[in-house]
Amino acid sequence: MTPPRSPSGWTMAVFGVLAAALGTVGLVSPDAQLSLLGLTAPGERGSGDHTSAFVTASSMAALNMGVYYVLAALADWRAFFRWTVPFRLLTCTVFTVAVVTGRAPEAFLGVAAWEGLGAVATGVALRRERRPGSDRV
Repeated sequence: MTPPRSPSGWTMAVFGVLAAALGTVGLVSPDAQLSLLGLTAPGERGSGDHTSAFVTASSMAALNMGVYYVLAALADWRAFFRWTVPFRLLTCTVFTVAVVTGRAPEAFLGVAAWEGLGAVATGVALRRERRPGSDRV
């Protein structure tokens, strides 16, 4: 398997590996994932709580998304890279608003920053690759 062929591909690959890794953490140890987010572990919650189910669902989504991003990076699928930029900025906005309005703990600002900075990095890389004289592969 060859590594990503472009700077934008590398931004996608890094994001994908991190998403897949964090998704795996949530599947293997939901308590560890909750702790990373500053949330109460399921064992400390009341009966009828479905936190573990939501951690499992979001972790599986993160694992799948991570794999998609890595595969897109390896294929240098730049159209996909472009599609992710506005949606990652939207995710950044939603998580930031969730914290500001009190719906999510401050730890979610890390998720917002991760999404926002990743989107900007990918967008900048794509813009530079479009310039005349760039060594676009």
